[in-house]
Amino acid sequence: MTWLHKTNIHLCTFQISHDLDLPEYQGEPDEVSTQKCKEAAKFIKGPVLVEDTCLCFNALGGLPGPYVKWFLKKIKPEGLYRLLHGYEDKSAYAMCQFAYHSGQASDEVKLFTGKTHGAIVEPRGPRTFGWDPCFQPDGFDQTYAEMPKETKNTISHRYRALVELRQHFEDMAANGEKK
Repeated sequence: MTWLHKTNIHLCTFQISHDLDLPEYQGEPDEVSTQKCKEAAKFIKGPVLVEDTCLCFNALGGLPGPYVKWFLKKIKPEGLYRLLHGYEDKSAYAMCQFAYHSGQASDEVKLFTGKTHGAIVEPRGPRTFGWDPCFQPDGFDQTYAEMPKETKNTISHRYRALVELRQHFEDMAANGEKK
């Protein structure tokens, strides 16, 4: 049984998680999330929720964006920081998108996006989760990696996307919708 945090909305009677090896689509974040979701819905033949995360450097026009996973694998957080060496602008934003498809062929993919603005800094803190050591959210003097999880989980891009997703399902329940 799955419940959305802080609500009384029952989403489904069972939960199935699939680790799908989906193609790595090229394009802007919305396009990538939408394509991944459509592909997953075809495979699952039912409702799907796909998550995609980006780290976007303003000086680089939004790159590495949805490709941050591959950048991180090759150059680590230290390399991400060094990418901006020749740029004065170190601003960036972390973005999470949840793409939802009802599983009905006629339905469109719905996107729920959360962003946290910040800056790319010299990596600090534990190297336990992706690019967290080099992203410092605006208004904080700690990187994601240095923050207590309780703090990070109330300001993060993922949290903000989940708030949008929760609102969507609350609205659906209030209107008596089922998909």
